[in-house]
Amino acid sequence: MRGRLDKTLLFLLIALIVGGCFIFASAAFGLLARGQSGMTSIVLNHLVLGVGLGLVLLVMLSVFDYRHWRIVAPYLFGLSLFATALVFVPQIGFTHGGGTRWLDIFGLSVQPSEALKITSVILAAAYFSAVRGRAESLTRGLGGFFAIIAPSALLLLLQPDIGTLFIICIPVFAVYVAAGARWRDIAIAAIVALICLSAILYFKDHARQRLMTFLDPSRNQQASGYQIRQSLIAIGSGEFLGRGFGQGVQKFTYLPEPMGDSIFAVAAEELGFVGSVTIVLTFLGFVLRGYGIAARAPDFFAGLLAVGISTYLVSEAFINIAAMLGVAPLTGIPLTFVSQGGTAMLVSLASAGILLNISRHRRASNA
Repeated sequence: MRGRLDKTLLFLLIALIVGGCFIFASAAFGLLARGQSGMTSIVLNHLVLGVGLGLVLLVMLSVFDYRHWRIVAPYLFGLSLFATALVFVPQIGFTHGGGTRWLDIFGLSVQPSEALKITSVILAAAYFSAVRGRAESLTRGLGGFFAIIAPSALLLLLQPDIGTLFIICIPVFAVYVAAGARWRDIAIAAIVALICLSAILYFKDHARQRLMTFLDPSRNQQASGYQIRQSLIAIGSGEFLGRGFGQGVQKFTYLPEPMGDSIFAVAAEELGFVGSVTIVLTFLGFVLRGYGIAARAPDFFAGLLAVGISTYLVSEAFINIAAMLGVAPLTGIPLTFVSQGGTAMLVSLASAGILLNISRHRRASNA
């Protein structure tokens, strides 16, 4: 079947984008009432660079033949690494909140590491489709996986941006598993991941503090435990049906980063348990539909790419939601299609456009 977008995926995507814009607008009013400086540039960066340009890219990439990405994958990945390294160049990169992650381009803040998420997935899909049948090899399979992850890990640990590193590792690993990884190699990868995580916790004090806060949320509630405490208060006060859209209280006073990684707490307070479950189910439906598209993909590269993109977009959302619910450590990872961040929104919508294009070429099915 060619030429027709997957209507179910498109419907779920529209629901997430439109719903996300409404939730973002409500959260923005909260910061506006606080007298937050620079609100105009923040909102414009999100809506113009993120949503506006992102929708343009989504439409363009939904008609751009996905097969071309296989050819340019190494170059796109290299360009993303170069752009990410530029944050360490004085006068171009700048530091905020303890991390050196942004570029100042004509007054707009751009986070180039966001591009590493999708380019890593494209490179992984291209590589493992090229070595098809040999992914079970320790060197070509597991070795290839680590070779793709290593350069991004080096740059992101220097920034530091451990949350983005996790979001890169998860979909690339999903692509590796879908390509035919052996259980032995999956176990080795898990052991290496635990060793690396232990090293990060040992050498990175902020990561260790976040883990301690997760294990004991009552610890230091006015400092490291403040955000999760206020998030849980917001979510709990939403009860079953919520306070009503725009009627949340926490965003006006206590909730840190209501437009950023705490935005799910804003939604939960205003939409309640029903709204929160709806958000989770929408993301769940999105990833399941994405995997369905992967299963009906016309070639191995398309299938791996669909798996990677679906995993990337939804794992990011689920990690954010889990952190706000207190069932995972805080990471600063945004809520996909919702949280503030022009670059993150731009890359997410572009990635969804590639997934939609793959759906145009899916094999005929009764689904």
